[in-house]
Amino acid sequence: MSVLKIGIPKGSLEKATIELFAKSGWQISLKSRNYFPEIDDPEISCFICRPQEMSQYIESGMLDAGITGKDWTLENESDVEVIAELVYSKVSKKPTRWVIAVAGDSDITTVDQLEGKKISTELVNVSKKFFAERNINVDIGFSWGATEAKAVSGLADAIVEVTETESTIRAHGLRVIHELMQSNTQLIANKSAWQDQWKREKIENISTLLQGALRADRIVGVKMNVPGDKLDQLIDVLPSVTAPTVAKLYKTEWFSVETVISEHQVRDLVPKLKKLGAEGIIEYTLNKVI
Repeated sequence: MSVLKIGIPKGSLEKATIELFAKSGWQISLKSRNYFPEIDDPEISCFICRPQEMSQYIESGMLDAGITGKDWTLENESDVEVIAELVYSKVSKKPTRWVIAVAGDSDITTVDQLEGKKISTELVNVSKKFFAERNINVDIGFSWGATEAKAVSGLADAIVEVTETESTIRAHGLRVIHELMQSNTQLIANKSAWQDQWKREKIENISTLLQGALRADRIVGVKMNVPGDKLDQLIDVLPSVTAPTVAKLYKTEWFSVETVISEHQVRDLVPKLKKLGAEGIIEYTLNKVI
């Protein structure tokens, strides 16, 4: 039996990725200090590895596919197939940002003023390319961690660091002077695996269900009963992805109406529906929207 080897990112995305797979239909069981979690699909083998290394393992063929950040694929200059963008940031539900930041009391306000300065970052190759394209000569050093502290303590004139809300950067007394790039989480695949018919179909199925689960986030279904003489009026105010589903109730002049809308719309919509005569209004969550 063929088996697809897929990488699950260790660290901040680990829990969110396992939850996303669960919502998509796969249960992944991770035991303490175990880098080979169990999954309820005999056609898949899971491996836990750092997102910084994921694209290298996939390019080499050690893994067939995996989830990692666009930033690390670019940093490693890995030759892989990008299958899908999967935006499921833990905090903001938006792409993460790599920014250039300096100490709050620094005189530096633009990237041009970093000429001849020392910069600390984990994203070395991408940063070097950024400054080289602008003909700005800088000394870029790899940071093993606590990168923010290097700018505060004077060990570096600036840092290139990842952020979502900038709250950690501001908490360390730093100031952002430039956004270097944005990065999404991606599903990527080994090029040889992508050419294999069975593996490609399996990867495509996984991609479809993962994206369907993400689309369902913060989207809900709403169902109600509506009197026939109020139907057109109610449909006019009812948002939907394409169009509401309408079905006549058995031996009555009432209709069942169902639609899918954004979760934040419900609080304003339900009172309007009630005033228009809707009854038995039900709101329910969705696992996937394909």
